[in-house]
Amino acid sequence: MRYDLLKILLVDDNHYMRVLLGEILRAIGCQHIFEANDGAEALQAMRNNSVDIVMTDLSMQPLDGIDFVRLLRNSPDSPNPMVPVIMITGHSTMVRVAEARDAGVNEFLAKPLTARGVIERLGQVVENPRPFIRTGSYFGPDRRRRADPNFTGPWRRGGDTQRAAPKGD
Repeated sequence: MRYDLLKILLVDDNHYMRVLLGEILRAIGCQHIFEANDGAEALQAMRNNSVDIVMTDLSMQPLDGIDFVRLLRNSPDSPNPMVPVIMITGHSTMVRVAEARDAGVNEFLAKPLTARGVIERLGQVVENPRPFIRTGSYFGPDRRRRADPNFTGPWRRGGDTQRAAPKGD
């Protein structure tokens, strides 16, 4: 992967966490790194700069990571509703993970951060992007990560209006 071409926005109200993540990214070759203290500042940074990937903390004030992602995905004046978002969190309870997933997060990265974890998540959003879908209550990356090999019917869910993609697609 050409890390030197990626433009990454780091969103965290903790300056030291942004420094740590920035150092990891620079060590793997990233050269275009932007920073924001919270979700509101991040939206403005995205209006001022072209960004390929957003890495945001979950817990921030006044606009936390989940609210930021909701605005990013759904606001009519969003600068880039389809940008991949990696949520960084020390709160990896299933409730918080599900809440962030339902807001439209692409990937999760648990604290404490490691270079390996950063590289793996960047690889996921760049090399294995998930298609975006829109329903009445959700816009974001498809939350279904893999096809069920035992599924034989035409629909993935009872309320689906689209047929599941055939195997291999």
